[in-house]
Amino acid sequence: MRLKCVTGERPRANVKPPTGGAGRLGVVFLAVSLLLSCSAPEAADPDSNHLEISAAPLALLSGQIARDQEPPDLGALTWLSGLELRSPDPRFGGFSGLLLSPDGSTATAVSDHGHGVRFSLRHDEKGRLAGVDSARIAPLLALDGQPFTDRFDRDAEALARLPDGSIAVAFEHNHRIWNYAGSSGDLTAVPTPMPFPSTTPAFGRNSGVEAMSELSDGSILALVEGRAEDTQSPAYLWQGNRWHDLIYERDAGFRPTGATLLPDGDVLVVERFFTVLEGVKIRLVRLGAETLKPGATLRGEVLATLIPPVALDNMEGIAATRGINGEIWVYLISDDNFSPLQRTLLLHFALKE
Repeated sequence: MRLKCVTGERPRANVKPPTGGAGRLGVVFLAVSLLLSCSAPEAADPDSNHLEISAAPLALLSGQIARDQEPPDLGALTWLSGLELRSPDPRFGGFSGLLLSPDGSTATAVSDHGHGVRFSLRHDEKGRLAGVDSARIAPLLALDGQPFTDRFDRDAEALARLPDGSIAVAFEHNHRIWNYAGSSGDLTAVPTPMPFPSTTPAFGRNSGVEAMSELSDGSILALVEGRAEDTQSPAYLWQGNRWHDLIYERDAGFRPTGATLLPDGDVLVVERFFTVLEGVKIRLVRLGAETLKPGATLRGEVLATLIPPVALDNMEGIAATRGINGEIWVYLISDDNFSPLQRTLLLHFALKE
């Protein structure tokens, strides 16, 4: 549970634990991070959409660890590059969803504090992610066309592009899915509500729809985060203008936090595991296109399990596209919970086919 801050914001219930190292360091990290992760204030100039972002190169392993340890097993992934993103803008951070433009050149993300951010991706001559440019940020709007004022209304967690180019955004705490119309991808439109799955159980405030992906036929797959101890989570398929129930099977402790469509129609899901004793682990799971049907029980293939000392944080967003040589590029972005002890990481991998 997040401690109440002097800003007057209500405490965030059932907050996801900040990620950190394993063992005793994880206990210290958790305690200190809870003390420091108060809600960030709004920007001094709310009319300015320009966002200053610096990007520092990130190694797969760092320092002495990189020199002393054998290269880790990344499963079906090949490390290309990584960036640590920083900004002096207090609106920056908390990114929980990631979506690429159709040509893969521009990324859109949403934050726990109800902002949409858009930036272009810059790669070097070998195709490795080298920086981000032209960043813009703006508040997500409520149904009345105004920015959110209540913390429990603005916790945006997942994105999916609809066939008409509009973007569906899933929110937690006040669980719902809204459609932000327009193909610009900057999420500045006034939304319209989408139907929400009618058979949803009583989600915890912070355990609702955490991952969404469009499918090749225009359908939408939505995955519920659920409780850490569960081995199944509710899942839903938006097809034929209504939601169909599915079941997402998982190993206890691993919870889906993001999903993206692959070029062949499969879906790639990122799952996060965290305990103070074991630290953070990240898995990538592939769901076959042929299994994504109403009433299905989904059991994906684990393609990679990432553990420290691989550069990781609270990875919540995932997106994929074709690279310059035809390979599949996968990007992961982390939610830093607006904590100074966490980082906003943007990781770049190639997926082995």
